[in-house]
Amino acid sequence: MSKKEDLLRKPEWLKIKLNTNENYTGLKKMMREKNLHTVCEEAKCPNIHECWAVRRTATFMILGDVCTRACRFCAVKTGLPTELDWKEPERVADSVSLMNLKHVVVTAVARDDLKDGGAAVFAETVRAIRRKNPFTTIEVLPSDMGGVYENLKTLLDARPDILNHNIETVRRLTPRVRARATYERSLEFLRRAKELQPNIPTKSSMMIGLGETREEILQTMDDLRANHVDILTIGQYLQPTRNHLRVVKYYRPDEFRELRDIALSKGFSHCEAGPLVRSSYHADEQVNAASKKKQLLGEQEAKQAQ
Repeated sequence: MSKKEDLLRKPEWLKIKLNTNENYTGLKKMMREKNLHTVCEEAKCPNIHECWAVRRTATFMILGDVCTRACRFCAVKTGLPTELDWKEPERVADSVSLMNLKHVVVTAVARDDLKDGGAAVFAETVRAIRRKNPFTTIEVLPSDMGGVYENLKTLLDARPDILNHNIETVRRLTPRVRARATYERSLEFLRRAKELQPNIPTKSSMMIGLGETREEILQTMDDLRANHVDILTIGQYLQPTRNHLRVVKYYRPDEFRELRDIALSKGFSHCEAGPLVRSSYHADEQVNAASKKKQLLGEQEAKQAQ
């Protein structure tokens, strides 16, 4: 059997409708003029046309476009970064203003070459966006920053509206899928974030289709809830190039719906699950839904206390 025949064929529900209207081309032009990177492009996100052309949203990727890790699922280029751009936070904030975003997601490559993992630039980006866009909600999606407590504190002291850190896959597959990161460290990172800032919602994301079992998916949900994670996103792993891990299984849309219902029954305030769902997919809706549910629960608890 040839390598081509050995690859799973993509099902119909994974076909993407391309949209390159003025919103898409204008946003791409602005990103190049501002010398900014987006995970939408670098990670070959399947939703880039919907987000850029229809929703006019984007996930900014700071700290350059070279990652110090080589995870076997990710298309972002790896190597040894040579720059740290302290003007980047202001450029990101200016772009948020030009795009008139109500919600912005800021992620970054892993910077294991930096003592603080890039936390200081991350925090300054949050502050710059806040200064110039006081009504924009801000979601941050960092790496584990080496698991250093002070790095996480530096970032959270800037008070983003939501802290997102991806567990990515189940415990058994983590060593094969991720580079340097560990399953336990990610759980600890999320737990400590909630301990530092209890009022900031935490969020995580996992890919499925890498060979995990249903029981392992449900156990990952339980592990995240045990560490007080509020929001979960679940999406289909898609092989970005032939050099990356192969897809073992394509989950059907109804299987994603079932997993979403299970996640909600386990106590997540919001769960986005679907074949093309990614960590920042419809992020504005996720944070709004989580905030409303949190407010409702608070009102119910107040009534019960009376």
